[in-house]
Amino acid sequence: MRYAQGGGLTDAERAARERIRLQAVERFEGGDKSRDVAAALRVSVRSVERWRRQWREGGAAGITSKGSPGRPRLSDAQIERLERELERGPLAHGWVDQRWTLARVKTLIGRLFHVSYTVEGTWALLKRHGWSWQQPARRAIERDDSVIEPLEEGHVAAGKSAAAARGAWLVFEDEAGQSMRPPRARTWGRVGRTPIVRVRGRGGGRISMAGLSCYSPGRCSRMFYSFHVYHGRKGEKKGLTWQDYRDLLIRAHVQLGGPIVLVWDNLRAHLMPPLREFIEANKDWLTVFQLPSYAPDLNPQEGIWSLVKRTIGNLAAANLDQLARAVKRSLKQIQYRPHLIDGCLAATGLIADG
Repeated sequence: MRYAQGGGLTDAERAARERIRLQAVERFEGGDKSRDVAAALRVSVRSVERWRRQWREGGAAGITSKGSPGRPRLSDAQIERLERELERGPLAHGWVDQRWTLARVKTLIGRLFHVSYTVEGTWALLKRHGWSWQQPARRAIERDDSVIEPLEEGHVAAGKSAAAARGAWLVFEDEAGQSMRPPRARTWGRVGRTPIVRVRGRGGGRISMAGLSCYSPGRCSRMFYSFHVYHGRKGEKKGLTWQDYRDLLIRAHVQLGGPIVLVWDNLRAHLMPPLREFIEANKDWLTVFQLPSYAPDLNPQEGIWSLVKRTIGNLAAANLDQLARAVKRSLKQIQYRPHLIDGCLAATGLIADG
């Protein structure tokens, strides 16, 4: 099947090409050679020879553009449909990986509208409508977006309403861990030679962290954390327990000086019967809501962990205690920078006021 051609040219580009052809007609009538016309108009000799042949056969009317043989570009309704299909992702259209390339978008346009774009025209079309080449974010396939949509519309539906009604702090909780192997960070290196970062290959142990990002309209945002270092010794607890989460909530309540609406995930420790009993016994100041599964991007505390791990990128710590000091120093610096805590909330698409 032949598709109608559509290069994705703008009206200004078409007008410029029309002017060049008219100038070529004037030079043909003046007897100029094809090579001279091509040099003057900055086009190829082959194009000038084709125009001269059209001029001989049909005169000036034969060389002027009649437009593309089909639709020159997609209509507004077609553009809207194309954008909806692109947002569904390549997986929904039969590709095994999830990368939109210009060739794939070109193929999709042909399938949907029976219009053939060049790769260059596809690039121009996407750029003209606000699309760009980007590094994608990862998201779990198991995530149920129908449950998450109300959260992404600008509010934590139930939790925020409860916080506003009670004048409470809206608090997000999350956990993180760090071993002796540091996060990789970008560094300069010679072209063609991958930089080598030397890290400790021996030694066990792990740092466990739990954090609370706290927000309230008209008040300075706060962040609290609990910290545990596991050295791998016999009889030493490996991570945070439900008692640690309880103590962290009590400390936050005391220092915030008000009720808390807590939003956290379905971590096993959060569901322990003793912790549930604690929450039930303190309903006068503590209300708990669960985040949907596979939705870490809606938790601003995830952004705090990203900031922390950015500061220890490529860190070759001599031992676990040195790593713990570096992590604690980073956490304390964030505590004194409320704008960073606010920025982590903004990155989720949720709002702090209202």
